[in-house]
Amino acid sequence: MTAVRDLQVVLGAGPAGTTLARELVDRGHPVRLVDRAGGGAGGGPAIEGVERFAADVATSDGARAAIEGAAVVYHCVNVGYHLQVDVMPRIQEAVLAAAEAVGARLVVLDTLYPYGETHGAVMTEDSPWNATTRKGRMRAELDARYLAAHTEGRLRVVLGRSADFVGPGVLNSTLGGAVFPAALTGGAVPALGDIDLPHSYTYIADVAAGLATLGAHPDSDGGVWHLPTAPALTTRQIFTMIEQRTGRPLDITVVDEPRPFGPFDEVFMAEYAEMFYQHTEPQIVDSSAIEKAYGLTPNPLPATVDATLAWYEQLLAAH
Repeated sequence: MTAVRDLQVVLGAGPAGTTLARELVDRGHPVRLVDRAGGGAGGGPAIEGVERFAADVATSDGARAAIEGAAVVYHCVNVGYHLQVDVMPRIQEAVLAAAEAVGARLVVLDTLYPYGETHGAVMTEDSPWNATTRKGRMRAELDARYLAAHTEGRLRVVLGRSADFVGPGVLNSTLGGAVFPAALTGGAVPALGDIDLPHSYTYIADVAAGLATLGAHPDSDGGVWHLPTAPALTTRQIFTMIEQRTGRPLDITVVDEPRPFGPFDEVFMAEYAEMFYQHTEPQIVDSSAIEKAYGLTPNPLPATVDATLAWYEQLLAAH
């Protein structure tokens, strides 16, 4: 009897890819986690049940080697902010060709950038793509190509869009390494833009659960889905949760325009300037479609803050 091909290949070993790899193992799948370093020097830690694999998926040979034998491929690769416009289209081209060649389904971790400025309107899967920034237009063009590849019958593709990440392992986020260590040690906590506006954050475990669920449901193919995201609060409300749990007031520094601050260096902020509108208008994500279709429930934000603080406490203790 021939075994059904079930290999799940996760491209990108950042917080999303690593959390997703663990989620897929918990669901009983064989998993290959791919990044440039693999399990070698400079690579990430070993994860039980996960094969670490080194490949450069921006090249056709690297992508094909990484994806060989896969039933489902999860594209969670990202690159430095200043490299995205040049590099992400090359990665897309290589990954699409490789997934098509091996006959794998493709699940893509996506951003909200294609919507552009919404002027506070709630973002649903039916929201118009009005991006005007370089990175927003680039993401919209990539998404149009993904969906076209599906429509043309080249391969089966589904997109899962996330708001800003938060959670264990998440460092490079506006609610990440700039906030939690400072909150725990009394350092300056950056407040980007207007923190009294509602702003959606997606828990990294909900990113993983959403992507794995899309991977398990071929009926989701050909569409864009918002990954499970808790109802939006203001960033100040989240800061208040952190204060209540740490027992100390946050030393908030308002960053009301794009400028270097803490871990947000000059190179990053110069590239991020065009996206700063995300902090000067409400960013509200509605994920009810995926919740209703597949019975998913996002983790509540208080539990997310608890888990994130606990992870950062361990990180600081280890250093």
